[in-house]
Amino acid sequence: MRTVRSKGQIRLPRKVFLPNLPLSGGCQCGAVRYQLNAAPLILYFCHCTECQKQSSSAFGQSMRVSAKDLTVSGELRAFSRPGASGNDLICEFCSACGARLFHRRTSYTDALNIKAGTLDNTKWFKPAGHIWTKSKQGWFEIPPDDLSYEGQPETYGPLMERWQQMLGRQA
Repeated sequence: MRTVRSKGQIRLPRKVFLPNLPLSGGCQCGAVRYQLNAAPLILYFCHCTECQKQSSSAFGQSMRVSAKDLTVSGELRAFSRPGASGNDLICEFCSACGARLFHRRTSYTDALNIKAGTLDNTKWFKPAGHIWTKSKQGWFEIPPDDLSYEGQPETYGPLMERWQQMLGRQA
């Protein structure tokens, strides 16, 4: 993990101005829609090669939420793949257009990650940090204030604390 310092001082994280709830999103064809009725637990960007393949981009945008706060309408399909941690990852996508919307680890059922680029409004995004940076694209520069992990963090605690600070809440 990288320590964020400026001239010997610890710099405060950037602020996130969360839009009014609920947050809504869906797949590309509109057959699946979802609504998030509480603030996300965290937003981070993942630079692993699997997220690069899935997103067809430089990184995946993962927004962890409490499962109880998410409502989904439409037909989802799923597949399972091994994650870098060795735990299986369940990947859920629209059965009509194939757009990936969610993923969750089999080891926890109370939370899941929304593929955050599927939200209707993404202009407010600022990640708490970046994971799997050892496989990031060479042209992408991690902002100096962001937390950064070369691989899978042992715990998401520091990222979650940073996210709470970014929301203006005490961690």
